[in-house]
Amino acid sequence: METAELRWYQDGFTPEDFTEEDQLIAKTTELFVKQDVAPKMMAIEQHDYAAGSKLFGKAGELGLLGIEVPEQYGGLSLNKKVAGLVAEKMGFAGSFSVSFNIHAGVGTLPYVYFGTEEQKQSYLPKLAAGEWIGAYALTESNAGSDALHARTSAVLNEDGTGWILNGEKQWITNAQLANVYVVFANTSEGMTAFIVERTYPGVSVGPEEKKMGIKGSSTATLLLEDVHVPQANVLGKPGQGHRVALNILNMARLKLAFSNIGSAKQALQLAVTYGKVRKQFQKSLVDFTMIQEKIANMAVSIYGAESAAYRTAGALDDALQAVNDSEDMLKKLADFAMECAINKVYGSEVQDQAVDEAVQIHGGYGYMQEYEVERLYRDARISRIFEGTNEINRLTIGKILMKKYAGSPESLPLSPVIAGGEAGRNERFVAFARRLCQQSLYTIGHSALQVDQEQEYLRLLADIVKDLYVMESALLRTQKAIRTNGPGKEAIKQAVADVLCEEGYRRVEEAAISLVSGAETDAQKRAEILQQIRNLPVPLYENLFVKKRAIAKEITNRARYFV
Repeated sequence: METAELRWYQDGFTPEDFTEEDQLIAKTTELFVKQDVAPKMMAIEQHDYAAGSKLFGKAGELGLLGIEVPEQYGGLSLNKKVAGLVAEKMGFAGSFSVSFNIHAGVGTLPYVYFGTEEQKQSYLPKLAAGEWIGAYALTESNAGSDALHARTSAVLNEDGTGWILNGEKQWITNAQLANVYVVFANTSEGMTAFIVERTYPGVSVGPEEKKMGIKGSSTATLLLEDVHVPQANVLGKPGQGHRVALNILNMARLKLAFSNIGSAKQALQLAVTYGKVRKQFQKSLVDFTMIQEKIANMAVSIYGAESAAYRTAGALDDALQAVNDSEDMLKKLADFAMECAINKVYGSEVQDQAVDEAVQIHGGYGYMQEYEVERLYRDARISRIFEGTNEINRLTIGKILMKKYAGSPESLPLSPVIAGGEAGRNERFVAFARRLCQQSLYTIGHSALQVDQEQEYLRLLADIVKDLYVMESALLRTQKAIRTNGPGKEAIKQAVADVLCEEGYRRVEEAAISLVSGAETDAQKRAEILQQIRNLPVPLYENLFVKKRAIAKEITNRARYFV
């Protein structure tokens, strides 16, 4: 785990590092959304499956479905960073972005990572071209967050040439459009993943679910009644389906974070555009300081989200380039579970904040369906629920952190930019936030708490390390930009990082105080620890209202997010 720990604090990839070729792919995605998806938005919201299938075909022609598919199977053999960039731009595509990400992610990557050569040759070219549409069937009515305890069963047939599947899979995205499903079922050897084609006898799909949002993405129940699946269609090894499920879900969480970033940027853009033309009391809305504060808060949060997400994608790409074999690859994928969960939680909550404030800036018009922001608001709510609820992801973050560091919190490493040289203001906020994280781990580790039963402590730990990771990602990104372009050209990034690091530290401090207050039962020790927290020589807090006004004016002048 030593490499993983050090990787966390490297000066990693940032959105400014994308090449011209990468930006061309991003532009292609933007044009696809604008020219192809947007005109058909109403049709796909009304479950026009033919329209949706045509969009997949066009996305396949453009190469957007095969970003992570190897070239020998019809893909582009590109990386997580570019896949993230495409997912971000597709975040402007409403419901179709959900269908797209499920297909390109959990509907395709299981074959890439776990498929046999025969399976790859059979399915990946069709999926990359959009000729076939993929889906992923894990959830059941009784097994949502506890998805690995599903009731769907698979038993060997009499001659051992195949499996007989029975059960129901609930809330399956792309259910009505899909040609092939990755289905998880219990066998005598444990959870196993199967490739199930739509045309197999016994496969049927229930009616569309009536949802609050993302209405244009097909969501229905997959019904399996004595479905015969050939032995060759076992994905991975029998009894090892949990490895397929959990590793693919990690990648899906990161992809969702990128989509959330795109949707948040769209919300910010809509809010600023409306705020510039809407007047009250003879002033444009964007000239009121409380509106400016909302715009700045949206921009600051987005900057943190994309800094963390692209940094994670870059580190993941570096790790996957160094794999020796399939087993090594699985270990490296699993090693990113905490970072993927952090990005999922932070990205979905940034999106929620952005769409909520965008509706608020629109006022009563934001509640009307004729305004696009109303749909964004409804669509966003699911992001905190699917790909693992944010509660489950927080527990994942907290448990991994406890397992790695609770026994020796001092081993939580310092960032090189903090450990060496004279620390600046933001570096000090990050350093003290890390110290509070260490204190929190120490306090829990030396308490009698059974944190699995008292999950609030894991939630607080998760929030501490989430803010710490985002703060440091934004700090390193800003420093890198200033080294490249000079402080004058990067003044807005510096202002954003200033706000993000100071407010992030305040949240970390509050969470650490709550955690220590609950976990330390000895009143004298508790008083000493809390006094130490209060006495940390953090930088003097600044007037963030002034910085936020400057950020908001920059955003307003550009009429969009600044990067």
